[in-house]
Amino acid sequence: MRLESIRTIRDDEKSRVTVERDTDTGGMALYTVIHVKEHSIVRDLLQMFETAKKQSNGDSALVTSFSAGTEYVFVFPYRTERPLFDFYMGESYPLTDCEDICCNVILACLSSRLPYPFLLLILEQELLNFAKDYSVSLDYAVDIGPLDIKADERQCVTACAKILIRLLESKANDKAITYQILIKKIANRSYQTFTELYRDLRIAATPKSKMGWKARLKSWWARNREIVFRFIIVAAIIIGIVALIFLISNLVMGDIPFLRLFYNNFKVIGTESMLQ
Repeated sequence: MRLESIRTIRDDEKSRVTVERDTDTGGMALYTVIHVKEHSIVRDLLQMFETAKKQSNGDSALVTSFSAGTEYVFVFPYRTERPLFDFYMGESYPLTDCEDICCNVILACLSSRLPYPFLLLILEQELLNFAKDYSVSLDYAVDIGPLDIKADERQCVTACAKILIRLLESKANDKAITYQILIKKIANRSYQTFTELYRDLRIAATPKSKMGWKARLKSWWARNREIVFRFIIVAAIIIGIVALIFLISNLVMGDIPFLRLFYNNFKVIGTESMLQ
């Protein structure tokens, strides 16, 4: 692997975060790279990721790590930057879609294979990417400064639940059971694991079978409006090009050759000429 920096996301006293490409693959593979400047943080991170790797049967979100001069480099997969709270439009989505997105946030955490202190940084800094298909992925471009090596799953679940509450806030007036349960359990600090959070959300979620036709139409429109707009734009461009061709033909030749196909067919009907 030979990395080349494309741009810098952040740079402070403790770390520098960049997006880099692997020149050995022709620049096709992109990575989020954290350059850690403090040796104490490096030691903590190495220990945490080694423990997390063992707990995940040798699997890890960390691609590789190595020393580079005075810095230590941690390489993660790059995720297309599409911040959740910039692209999430809760008021436009039906409740069932909002609940599905919340479940996708939990699943992203459950499948992260990250040590809890690192995952907590991602959640507290709201580094979540929101895809057009409503899937959610984690962004590894964290500010490593606030790292708490003692952070556990309970703290991560609490931070995640707070994000879910924000996502469901627009549905509070719809008497969303999921929203009410989250508010109550966060106040009581009831959640210990992501599994508990996911189970509560799934059990309390609104059944899709109870969706009315308006809610179904709203859900379809929220998922497919970009495709519809693209189709309209492409259709408008095609119509514009055809109209321009007709106009140019009319100006140059005095008529539109394409229309002669229809005109000539009606010159003679049977044995009678229409020109008589």
